[in-house]
Amino acid sequence: MKSGTTTESEDTLQWLQQQLEEMGDKEVCTLSSGEEQLSMVYLKSMTDPSLIQEQLVNRFYEMNSLEQYQQYMDSFPSIQQPQSKEEAIEALLKGSVVLFIREHIYLFNALKVQGSSVSEASTENVIQGPTDSFTEDIDINMNLIRRRYQSVDLKSEYMSIGKVSQTRIAIVYDTTRVDHAVLKELRERLGNIDADVIQAASEIERFSMKPRWRLFPTMMVSERPDRTVLNLSQGKIVVLMDTTGYAVLLPAIFNDFFTAMDDQIQLPPVGWFLKTIRYIGLLATLLLPALYVAFTSYNPEILKMQIALLIAGSRATVPYPSFMEVMFMLLAMEFLIEASVRLPKAIGPTATTVGGLILGTAATEAGLVSNIMIIIVAAVAISNFVIPVSMMSFGIRVTKYIFIGLATFFGLVGIVLGIIGLIVYLTSLRSFGQPYLKMFAIRKLTGEGK
Repeated sequence: MKSGTTTESEDTLQWLQQQLEEMGDKEVCTLSSGEEQLSMVYLKSMTDPSLIQEQLVNRFYEMNSLEQYQQYMDSFPSIQQPQSKEEAIEALLKGSVVLFIREHIYLFNALKVQGSSVSEASTENVIQGPTDSFTEDIDINMNLIRRRYQSVDLKSEYMSIGKVSQTRIAIVYDTTRVDHAVLKELRERLGNIDADVIQAASEIERFSMKPRWRLFPTMMVSERPDRTVLNLSQGKIVVLMDTTGYAVLLPAIFNDFFTAMDDQIQLPPVGWFLKTIRYIGLLATLLLPALYVAFTSYNPEILKMQIALLIAGSRATVPYPSFMEVMFMLLAMEFLIEASVRLPKAIGPTATTVGGLILGTAATEAGLVSNIMIIIVAAVAISNFVIPVSMMSFGIRVTKYIFIGLATFFGLVGIVLGIIGLIVYLTSLRSFGQPYLKMFAIRKLTGEGK
């Protein structure tokens, strides 16, 4: 609707007023100076009042004529003229002011951004290196990336997802390094997302990846700009979302979730050692509880006699099978972890620490669990937290219960079958065509992209 008659402009104004009739935060006002006047419509809750006053209202009364004011509006690089009524109200809901100047309609972006400033990363800590993290403002996040990746090949595309939320997202990639087939597939998947509200970055993976029922993530969610830039240099794609301080990195393989940014800073042997420690922690958190059940109830002959007698003596007062003992302690640990997340920060660490000490000591003295079981639960909890990316640690927490079930019914044979089944399952997964169990970076290109 770039131009038209005055009646069309008035009809659009009346239509907008009808659509916003029951919105208490709407503002419809008319500016008059002599015989010149214009109307504007906006939402007070979405717009910056100081910006409207300074750039629109004050400038109107400073201009000599409406034609001069219209020329002033045309000078804004981001000014738009809607092609339809629907486009006008969509922009209004996103924080724009709709101005009616004679037969012309303008959209002036006056969005008020309510987000936190750049702060330190809280979920992906590093010993050395940058400490800043993404914010809820997508433009600030783009600034954090471009400061580190100063290349004309870094491209960004914007679109909206969510039928109701209309959340703005940005697809960021290096056009000379990215796999364009993956980029095309990503555009299609994002365009096919069928959800009313999208508020978190991890929801993109939930709604766009198949199969929907998965134990392990096939996209990585990170709050760190340095990790994001590193992935961009490897030919990966980044999806930024407004209103959330996380970025989605794809494709993502299994090894990516066990890589910390410290590995890039440390000397290579130190980095390899740290990654080896994480994989040992993965095996410990997956297999220790299941091995305890298998060796205690099914296959004690595999252990040395002294160890078998030690376990038997420790469990002499435990009145129920090892499976129930393991489940009781692991569920208690899960309760403590959830409580530490949900409780207020002021009392969370103290309450969970005291609760864990009291629970472990009381359960051991009462003879409900063995001393060795307490050691195993502590080892499982610690080893689960060595995984750098929390998305993967959640999947590992669930998987260990599958191994416990197999050990309960089939003993050590069940654990072996579970390991084989897990490897087969991981091998079958794909992240935008990339084998999930591939143990190296996706690709590092220096020439032209596909």
